[in-house]
Amino acid sequence: MPTVAFVVFDGFYSMALVAESVFEFANVAAGEPFYQTLNVSEAGGLVRASSGLTVLTEAIDDRVFDTVIFAGSNPITVVPPPGVLAYVRRSAETARRTASMCTGAFVLAEAGLLDGRRATTHWHYAHDLRTRFPSVTVDEDRIFIADGPIWTSAGMTAGIDLALALVEKDLGAKVARSVARKLVVYHWRSGGQSQHSALLELEPKSDRIQSALTYAKKNLNEPLSVEQLADVARLSPRQFSRAFRAETGQTPAKAVERLRIETARLMLEESRHTIDQVASATGFSDPRRMREVFLRVFGQPPQAFRRHARTATGAP
Repeated sequence: MPTVAFVVFDGFYSMALVAESVFEFANVAAGEPFYQTLNVSEAGGLVRASSGLTVLTEAIDDRVFDTVIFAGSNPITVVPPPGVLAYVRRSAETARRTASMCTGAFVLAEAGLLDGRRATTHWHYAHDLRTRFPSVTVDEDRIFIADGPIWTSAGMTAGIDLALALVEKDLGAKVARSVARKLVVYHWRSGGQSQHSALLELEPKSDRIQSALTYAKKNLNEPLSVEQLADVARLSPRQFSRAFRAETGQTPAKAVERLRIETARLMLEESRHTIDQVASATGFSDPRRMREVFLRVFGQPPQAFRRHARTATGAP
């Protein structure tokens, strides 16, 4: 029976333990007790989370686990105990998989486990992870990343997506899909999916720039030149470009590309439109151009999102 150990320490984010439910319901979906989960800490006993929740744990010892998952904490104010860091290195040599939830990536990085690897973490702390550990290739725009036997996830609920992916590897897509349904997971996200929403991030301050973005979102099949958007905002192209960048931090062209690719991804995952139809509807010149942008932004081609969505929903 594969054992999944969740490693915690004082000040950890309790959200990491929500992923335990994925393995619990995987046992139900599999019709047998396939996984055994437990919480461990350096000394065992009660461990207090940052929220004040206390969790009963077993002490770290020489037991070998199939999968070891490290919880995160506030990486600026909380330092993992030396015993936990030593356990990261030791358990990585014996476990089939080592994973981290949210800022647990800092724990793995501090122990040297992410050196030379790709990893992700909560977007808010991605810059800190990159700065403190330059040997780690940090990709903050991923829900989760598997680099060999080392898995890292983005923040909070992204740990559920990572756990579902682990179950899919072990028991297949049908079981993972059943677990997602039992947990009332609205949308099972692939690892390549972005942590961010383009419209939520842009957040323009003026009505003029907001109206231009709203127009762009509704007319992605059009060229959407700076001149066209400036006309909607009732500004000259030069004034519009300057105001747009000041309010959003991006050029109009970059923002439009983000809106196009975000809409294309959702269409691929949630509709039956062909790749050609999606490319046309979202304003890409052709499917090849859309593929180039998907590979640059997500690291996966459009077809990968379509396949994962069909697998997750059970569609033929």
